Order: sequence, then structure tokens, then C-alpha cells
Amino acid sequence: MATINPLQFIQQVRSEVAKVVWPTRREVMLTTVMVFILAAITAVFFALVDILIRGGLQHILNMFG
Repeated sequence: MATINPLQFIQQVRSEVAKVVWPTRREVMLTTVMVFILAAITAVFFALVDILIRGGLQHILNMFG
């Protein structure tokens, strides 16, 4: 592997960063809102699953206890 001096490395990094397509403010906002919505839906789903499992286990334990 060839060694690259620090100046060449910095130049290569700058040229690669220039190729990056940055998202627009609108895209960032939409993505952020979608993440919050999906996180809320996931939280509600797991809360309901937890309630169902807890209720089922309590019912089973009440039958034997």
C-alpha cells in the first residue's frame, strides 16, 4: 500500500466531500417527521403487545393460583 502525504490526503478528502449530494431542508424535515411517526407507531404496537401478554399471563396464573 502506497503512502500518501497529508496534503494529498486532504485534497482527496475534499474532492470526495464535493461529490456528496446533501439533502434539502424539506427532505430532512420529512424524514425526521417520518421517523417520529414510525417510532410512535412502534411504541403503540409494543405497548399493546405488552398489555395482551400481561393479560394472558395473569389469566393463566389466576387459573392455577
